[in-house]
Amino acid sequence: MATKVSLRQKDISKGRKSLYLDFYPPIPHPETGKDTRREFLGLYIFGKPKTPIDKKHNAETLKIGESIRQKRENFLNKPEIYSQYEKEQLRIKDLGEQCFVEYFRKLADKRKGTNYDNWVSALNYLEAYTNGSLRFADLNQKFLEDLKEYLLNTKSNRSTKTKLSQNSAVSYFNKVKATLKQAFKDGILQDDLNSRIKPIKATETRREYLTIDELNKLVKTDCNNPLLKRAALFSALTGLRFSDIQKMTWSELEHIKGQGYFLNFSQKKTKGVEVLPISEQAYGFTEGEENPKEMPQDKSVFEGLKYSAYHNKHLFQWIGAAGITKDITFHCFRHTFATLQLFNGTDIYTVSKMLGHKDLKTTQVYAKIVDEAKRKAANKIKLDM
Repeated sequence: MATKVSLRQKDISKGRKSLYLDFYPPIPHPETGKDTRREFLGLYIFGKPKTPIDKKHNAETLKIGESIRQKRENFLNKPEIYSQYEKEQLRIKDLGEQCFVEYFRKLADKRKGTNYDNWVSALNYLEAYTNGSLRFADLNQKFLEDLKEYLLNTKSNRSTKTKLSQNSAVSYFNKVKATLKQAFKDGILQDDLNSRIKPIKATETRREYLTIDELNKLVKTDCNNPLLKRAALFSALTGLRFSDIQKMTWSELEHIKGQGYFLNFSQKKTKGVEVLPISEQAYGFTEGEENPKEMPQDKSVFEGLKYSAYHNKHLFQWIGAAGITKDITFHCFRHTFATLQLFNGTDIYTVSKMLGHKDLKTTQVYAKIVDEAKRKAANKIKLDM
């Protein structure tokens, strides 16, 4: 019995339709061997095209889909007309017709936490540059170098008046490289393009931090949002990110007699599991019972802690009221922890572990800050010669 292959459409997000092949009767899946009726092509069209560009995209994509359908039907029903070499070339050509942007989106959807947001941001710039469609067959070094230039010179999606920062461009292009690497691993790309494309060079950013005197000023200064104040000072004493403080529950805290307080948690950003000793002073900012196991274990330690422009206003007012003129964000309290630890002689390896860094190079930025501060201090003593 001949296999009938039909080109069909399935509604997906943002008013788009994904193209797939429908086989009747079902055929064995090339990887699992189980019978299947569907094969998604990694191609999509707009459900309601609004512009000439959208209409052109639909027409060209449907043409590609129909071409794949015809070849697949011929391949299934007339295999004798193809040599083994021709079959392999057809397979490679079909893979080349798949959409790189759709493949990127699927990888982004597998991410979680703050890394997911970063992938989505990268996807937005990729869609803007490609108009949402790019065949794997059209990927080459020139395209990727041009994409690199685009990211280095395009306007930020957050503000049309400013350029996308270089370090954001670094991060987004690295997502593209990671996708190329995975596509080569999956056999979609026949050429390891990722290894031939250099990443964008990162620029060193200034890590603002508070001195111990400034931190003590903040302790003594009232804040319109006492919860935010407690969380910020907890960050300065533990090095925890806002996201980890916000999601922290009492079940993650424990007190061991003779050893002190510990935090057992999974980092939201890196997914790394950490056991972090914290000082009694830091634990005091939780306002919990002496034994954290006496607190409701499923409740948030800093319940009600939120991040928004409105809540940030309280942070800026508190910083200003303490007479501090530095541009301080919540994340600067994490920088403060790292910098003050190094100032006080804690070795960089220990600091790196306490911050949950996977790479010591990430922590070395703080060591440079300390070295610069020491150099400035050394130059303050001058003799009249």
